[in-house]
Amino acid sequence: MELLEAHGRAMAGFDRVVGRIADTDWSAPTPCSEWTVRDLLNHLVYEQLWVPELLGGATVEEVGDRFDGDVLDGDPVGRWRAASAAARSAWLAPGAVDREVSLSSRRAPAATYGWEMTLDLGVHGWDLAVGVGAESPLDAGLADTLLDVFEDIVPTWQGFGIFAPPLPVSAGADSPTRLLALCGRTR
Repeated sequence: MELLEAHGRAMAGFDRVVGRIADTDWSAPTPCSEWTVRDLLNHLVYEQLWVPELLGGATVEEVGDRFDGDVLDGDPVGRWRAASAAARSAWLAPGAVDREVSLSSRRAPAATYGWEMTLDLGVHGWDLAVGVGAESPLDAGLADTLLDVFEDIVPTWQGFGIFAPPLPVSAGADSPTRLLALCGRTR
């Protein structure tokens, strides 16, 4: 599966779970130990707000603290829909994945950034589904693709606070279970 297809599937899956958030879910816990459902959605909206800026050539310094804090503005679902649509449009722009972007720690190929965003959408889609009691949007095809891309990379991120340490899984575990365990989550 190519990057834009994987990204689209991960974003659509996350979006489906956002549509399942009930008014009583906003303060519910998620597998991200310090984040409620609202906190998790705020994090994903924040990330989506950066995409058009970075793919458009802006540096982290130029964007500055524009997106810090609560970016949900009293309409969490509406803010997700607007930010995710703008981010997806930026990814689909001609040549977007062939660019280079400025990230907080380095300059990187936009495709690398896109895969990282796809992993985050996929794993956090599962986190959000757990938080709201919805079906996981992380399907086997997407999980297989993300494992192919990240299985050797995620362990090198340990100690940076990106994911909890990997967890063991049985030899016959399906790909969503293996991906989630790689990212420190148990299914």
